[in-house]
Formats: sequence, C-alpha cells, structure tokens
Amino acid sequence: MTKFQKFIKFYNSWTGTIIFVLLFMAFIAQAFTIPSGSMMRTLLIGDHLFVKKFSYGIPIPHIPFLEIPLLPDFNKNGHLISSDGPKRGDIVVFRFPYNNKIHFVKRCVALGDDEIIFNDKTLYVRMKEGDEYMKNNYAKEDLVMLNNRLFVKEPYKFPGISYDQKNRQLNNGEIDFDKELFMAVNSSKSPMVLLPKISGIDNNLPIYYYKVPSEKYFMMGDNRDHSNDSRFWGSVDYKYIEGKPWFVYLSWDDDYNFRWERMFKSVQTLQDNEYYTNLNDHILHTID
Repeated sequence: MTKFQKFIKFYNSWTGTIIFVLLFMAFIAQAFTIPSGSMMRTLLIGDHLFVKKFSYGIPIPHIPFLEIPLLPDFNKNGHLISSDGPKRGDIVVFRFPYNNKIHFVKRCVALGDDEIIFNDKTLYVRMKEGDEYMKNNYAKEDLVMLNNRLFVKEPYKFPGISYDQKNRQLNNGEIDFDKELFMAVNSSKSPMVLLPKISGIDNNLPIYYYKVPSEKYFMMGDNRDHSNDSRFWGSVDYKYIEGKPWFVYLSWDDDYNFRWERMFKSVQTLQDNEYYTNLNDHILHTID
C-alpha cells in the first residue's frame, strides 16, 4: 500500500475525518452565526457564514465551543503567524476584549493613531497618514475642517450602513441610543470624551472624541444606532482578531423561513450590492 493510499484510508476513517475537520476549523475556515442585529442591513440575525481564518495571519486555534487555546501564545499577539491587521472598512470577526470566549463581528472604521469625532449621527475620521493622504483618497465633498483640522465625513459608503432616524424617547424602560452613549461617556464606561465645542459641526448636540491607541482597531456596527461597539468599550488589540467573514452558507429569519437569496453569497457581495441591503429595510423598523 502506497503512502497516498494509506493517507486516503486514514482520511476516510472517523479519526482522520475528525482531525481534518478540526484542522480546517483551526486554520482555514470556521462556521459562525450572526448573533445580533448590530450589522444590519449588511449581515442579518440568522446568517450562518464561514470566517476566513487566515485573513490577518493565523490565530491560535481554540477547542470549538469550549474556546480553550490549543497552543501557547508564543508570539504574545494571539497568532501563530502574524500578518497585517484589518484595513479601514473591513468587516472583522474578533474576540470581545472583555470576554474572549465571545465573538463579535463589526466593521473596522479606524486604525491606531487615527482620530474620531462622532456627532449628530455622523462619523468623522482623521487618518493618521495626514492631510495629503485624505485629499488623495477621499472625495472632496467628504472632506471637512473641524477646528481647522481636516477630517473625512462618513468615509465608508457601503449601502448597509445606516442610522435609526426615529427620535426614540424614554419608553417602557428603553433608552435612546444617543442617551446611552452620553451616559456611558459620563460614567467613564466609554473611552470617548466629550468636547465642549468644535467649529464646523453642530455644537448643540454632544461631540464625542477619541484617538485610537497605536496598533489597535476601532470597530463599529453598520446598524449604527443599535450596536454595542468600540464607542462603548474601546479599541481591539490585534491578538483578538480572528478573521474576515467569507460567505453565507445558510440563512433564515426568526420564523425559520429560508432566505434563499442570501445563501452562498460572499459577504463582499452582500455589503456592496444595494439589492441585498434594500431587501432588509423593513427589518430595521422592527428593531428595539
């Protein structure tokens, strides 16, 4: 029996199959289910997708479900093989920094040393590369001067990014998102700080500022007013980065009706094509 035949025989055995599946999940792709509505309209609750584990290096494999590391962290950065981290605009799967057994999926909106201002349901980012970089890479109409410094207004144009236009007041114990953020900042639970005044934006509404620490990533959900993200608990270190969502292999709604139009679509397709994001507009009006 040749070595190849021995390999095929081992692969076809239960032991071989289990080992192959574990290696595949550890280094190639891992199944992931969207747990919340924070990425609507781009990704929906009930989307089952594969996460490309090698997008940002090779993270240390964990025992599925138990989330126990299989190997020591030799490089002290959560990865067996290091690589470049997420880019601005990437959708990223990562471990929640305050409970690394929980996985989150958000969009990376700023890198280390970028500056962020959030005001009146609008995101402004000053990229660390400076004025010339922003002028060369973003549309002129998106460039604004805030306190005589250049920022990019809403730098990400993906059709799934949205704000809740409802003016939600205190009702049945629920709190408007803007009030939630304001309370978090004032209680020091949020890393952002309140600025008293800035020229170039509405000073009648709270102005939140944050400079992303070096070599970290600022994450926000596309469903901007219904997302527990870096605005509340801070930036994400590279060691928590797991990978990039790849494609949806199964999708169903709350009533277990299959969403056939989403199946076997890449996340790139779902985020770039208005056809898919527009299908979900009605869902946003039902979110609390």
